[in-house]
Amino acid sequence: MNRTLAALLLASSALIAAPALADKPIIIKFSHVVAPDTPKGIAAAQFKKFAEERTGGKVVVELYPNSQLYKDKEELEALQLGAVQMLAPTASKFGPIGLKDYQAFDLPYLFPDRATVHKVTNGPIGAALLRKLESKGMVGMAFWDNGFRAISANTPLRLPTDARGLKIRINSSKVNGETIKALGGLPQTLVLSEVYQALDTGVVDGTDGPLSNLYTQKQHEVQKHVTLTDHSFSAYVVVVNKPFWDGLPADIRSTLDGALKDATRINDQLAEEDERKTIDAIRNSGKTAVHTPTPSEKQAWIKALTPVQTKMAQQLGLTELVAAVNRDLTAERSQ
Repeated sequence: MNRTLAALLLASSALIAAPALADKPIIIKFSHVVAPDTPKGIAAAQFKKFAEERTGGKVVVELYPNSQLYKDKEELEALQLGAVQMLAPTASKFGPIGLKDYQAFDLPYLFPDRATVHKVTNGPIGAALLRKLESKGMVGMAFWDNGFRAISANTPLRLPTDARGLKIRINSSKVNGETIKALGGLPQTLVLSEVYQALDTGVVDGTDGPLSNLYTQKQHEVQKHVTLTDHSFSAYVVVVNKPFWDGLPADIRSTLDGALKDATRINDQLAEEDERKTIDAIRNSGKTAVHTPTPSEKQAWIKALTPVQTKMAQQLGLTELVAAVNRDLTAERSQ
């Protein structure tokens, strides 16, 4: 009798609790490692706004910028474990977890301009890359621009040989490591949050990275020179934990997908505008001289680094991908 009563009480309490649980919002923890005022930080905030408004509060997006939750090396594992639901890491971060194709973005001088990048990311090649993330427990949602990469140091870097012997910070990309080695430099892998102190104390002499990070992380305050080499493109990949995404109602997934498409347009527009404004801001700071290579200097950089493209494409099994990109570029030029 007591057991029967207890079972009835438990069942009735579950029925009462069910609507309350159903009314709870879906929480999306969106973690990233850059500042809130970068294009990625602003686009993430816009995604939050769109997602919450368009779902009528059924979804709440919690933003954690500036490595508040996880650093570069930790965030992908956190996503796969479900500790966070959403990230936007640099494409090269997927190389170390077995998705070598993503390191194509780091290949020196593969992409001559943003139009070529977008043709790849918004076309069949980009779609195929996003599908490969599912094998790692993620859903690839979109590519976000972060601009072309530059090289900084405390000495002028007009020619590739000027980097010889310098300790240059890179992320975990093998391609970026080979790029610095080809210049005669010494690649040093550091997470983004540790770079400013490493530069300030002389642990490293310079950096390889996008201008937005150089400026918003205040790295330009401890670097006297930056050269706009534009040697590779820094692309982010917006990813969601796959079990979490698959468990969402279809209408919520559709709404979030639309919100992200709109946030992507904002990010890419801001990234292009921000690159120009950042160059001006760095120059106006009076702390760092910004050098745009002359045509002959640019050819010297291309000549020094193109062998890295060939070598690493072969080593990483990216020759077909590189050939596809070059075919698209050739076809575009012939039109």
